[in-house]
Amino acid sequence: MYLAAEFERYGLKPAGDDNTFMQRVNFRQALLDQTSVKLILTKGDADVELNYPKQFITSGNPSNPEAITQGDMVFVGYGIVAPELEHDDYQSLDVSNKIVVTLAGKPKSFPSEEGAHFGSTSEKKRHAVERGAIGYISISTPTYEKVRPYQNLLNYLHTPSVRWLDTDGEPANTFPELNNTAYFSKEAAEILFADAELNLAQIYEMLEKDESPKGFDLDSSLTLESKSTYKAISSPNVVAVLEGSDPVLKNEYVVYSAHSDHIGFAKTVKKDKINNGAMDNATGMSVLLETARMFSMLEQRPKRSILFVAVTAEEKGLLGSDYFAKNPTVPTGSLVANVNLDMPILTYEFADVIAFGADHSDLKTSVSEAAKKINIELSPDPWPHMALFTRSDHYSFVKQGIPAVFLVPGLKSADPEVDGSQQFNKFIATNYHKPGDDFSQKFNWKAAAKFTEVNYHIGLTLANQAKASSWNEGDFFGDTFSK
Repeated sequence: MYLAAEFERYGLKPAGDDNTFMQRVNFRQALLDQTSVKLILTKGDADVELNYPKQFITSGNPSNPEAITQGDMVFVGYGIVAPELEHDDYQSLDVSNKIVVTLAGKPKSFPSEEGAHFGSTSEKKRHAVERGAIGYISISTPTYEKVRPYQNLLNYLHTPSVRWLDTDGEPANTFPELNNTAYFSKEAAEILFADAELNLAQIYEMLEKDESPKGFDLDSSLTLESKSTYKAISSPNVVAVLEGSDPVLKNEYVVYSAHSDHIGFAKTVKKDKINNGAMDNATGMSVLLETARMFSMLEQRPKRSILFVAVTAEEKGLLGSDYFAKNPTVPTGSLVANVNLDMPILTYEFADVIAFGADHSDLKTSVSEAAKKINIELSPDPWPHMALFTRSDHYSFVKQGIPAVFLVPGLKSADPEVDGSQQFNKFIATNYHKPGDDFSQKFNWKAAAKFTEVNYHIGLTLANQAKASSWNEGDFFGDTFSK
């Protein structure tokens, strides 16, 4: 209610459901019954029961509370279909009524951001379902193990799967045709590929050379059983609007977004177990509120309307923003640009900003012009290999064809005595997703004011420019999602 009260105090109009500030989102939590999981590999006449969770893991099934999958297995390489990159792992393979086995991740040679799309689990599952698969197994790789060690995944065994529910009460973004899924450790994968056309060591050798192994039938079948319990929960997106002044352009909307949730309690023996989320994402949420206040003080409103959306359940997989982008509270097709605020690190006064995704649309020019107004510059993405453009709430808008940027303070410091990169890395190493992300950190209020000001100018530029934002000609994301 606090967010709604602040928007109302600024004189903004409610833009949620039924003339309120709230857009209610219903969710289903699926909690796996840990005692129900059973997986048997059949190789020839021998049955091998794999150990859960030592050798494989699975999760709550939001579509089927009692899931049983049984079928022959087919190795499909990475399980990627990317005609733009002349890559098709399903070529000459028949996976109908079979269980596909995929390598986690993507080839090293794939472009970072496009590769993040092609290598995403949702894309891989979509291709499997389109070809008639009934189950999905992903196996660890050396590269993936460095990024997300199997041992670390065991910390999330008791974390429920969460999906938002559509108007029919069905969970969105699921693939019920894949009745069961699992993730195999290296140990389990070695058992699976023993005596196969290629063993796991040979496959790993190919991956080190960035070679994509061709798929083949595995002389194995699998039976996987699991049970899940469901819990219905609800949480709102909070939406407010500043109506534009132009009689035509006011029907177009520039969207500011920031997530209002965090990850809850930490699993720690320390006394302080609360992950407060001061930087992630109270700072982003505060900047969104202050930006809204600044717009509300204008004597002359901008030409286009501006939506301020505090989205829920970002930490559960960008769920609140995905729901809003697919179910906007304004006319479909009227959203023209998104500026997303997630975890701005405000411990030093910065001299530049980074707008992840700016290279994909003319938003780059708009952001650059706005930054110049307060004498700072727009810097390129310092971590292109991390594909951050695909990893926060703005990407939900991108997938609906809306140009977007993810704005954060840059790594250049206005103080020559302060190393911005060091400050950022210190936060990530010490407080990111930890109880230490609280108000005891040394906030730099000049940085907070500067970041809010550039954020405000970006929106003002987007709302007043003659033409609505557009994708660059031939851009992969624009061509993929806006057409």
